[in-house]
Amino acid sequence: MVETQVSCPQKRVSTMTSETFSIPESVARRIPVIGIVGGIGSGKSEVTRWVARHANVTTIDADLVGHQVLRWDTVKAALRQRFGQEIFDSVGEIQRGALARRVFGDGPSFQAARHDLERIVHPAIEQQIVDVIAAAAREERDAVLLDAAVLLEAGWQKRCDAVVFVDAPDDVRLSRVSARSGWSLEELQKRESSQLPLSTKKQRSNLVISNAADDSRAGEQLLDFLLRMRGNCCKPLPNPSQQS
Repeated sequence: MVETQVSCPQKRVSTMTSETFSIPESVARRIPVIGIVGGIGSGKSEVTRWVARHANVTTIDADLVGHQVLRWDTVKAALRQRFGQEIFDSVGEIQRGALARRVFGDGPSFQAARHDLERIVHPAIEQQIVDVIAAAAREERDAVLLDAAVLLEAGWQKRCDAVVFVDAPDDVRLSRVSARSGWSLEELQKRESSQLPLSTKKQRSNLVISNAADDSRAGEQLLDFLLRMRGNCCKPLPNPSQQS
C-alpha cells in the first residue's frame, strides 16, 4: 500500500515527561496519531472510548484487529503449520484459548512459540493499522488513537506521533480483570510477563495519565494532550470544557 503524503510540517512535541518525541519524516501526516499503552486492566480502552465520544477521532483497537486477522486464510495457514490442527475448532476457526495456552507461560518453549505467533500476526495487524490511519486522514478526522497493549513490543510506535501511558494501581487493575475476565493474580502476572515491564513502558511514553477511578478524568487529560498535539498540526480539536 502507498502511504498518504501530507503537508503537516515535522514538529518536536513537548510533553509532561522528560523526553521529547520527534515525529519521523517517514510517518509525518496531517493528523496526529497517538499510541495508547498501559498495564492490563489499566482502563486504557475505556479512556480511549471516552475521548472518542467527545472528539472527532478515529480509534483503533489493536486487540480487536488481532482477533480479526486470525480469521484470514493466510494467517490461519501459517498458524496451522506452526502450531498444528489442535488450535482449531471443528469448523476451522482458531480457538484463542488453545492458542494462548501454547504461547503464555515461562520457559524457552513458550517464548519461542510467542515469538513465532508475533512474527505471523503482527505484520498483518500493522497493515490494518496503516490502512485505518490513511482512511482517517482522508476523512479529515482530528486524530487517531491507537489502543495497543503491545505497541512498543511490536514496534508500532513508529506509526505514532506520541505515546501515552494509562496508569492504575495494581489492586485496581486486578479487580478490573477479575470482574471482566475472571482472571486470578497468577493469570494477570503470566500475561504481563510476556510484555515489557510497565516501568519501561512509562519511561518510553511521552505522557503518563492516572486512571485509578474515573475514566472521564483520565479522558480529559488525554483530550487536553490531543488539543496540544493538534496545535502543532493543523486545526485544533474542540475544547474539552465545551463538551457535553
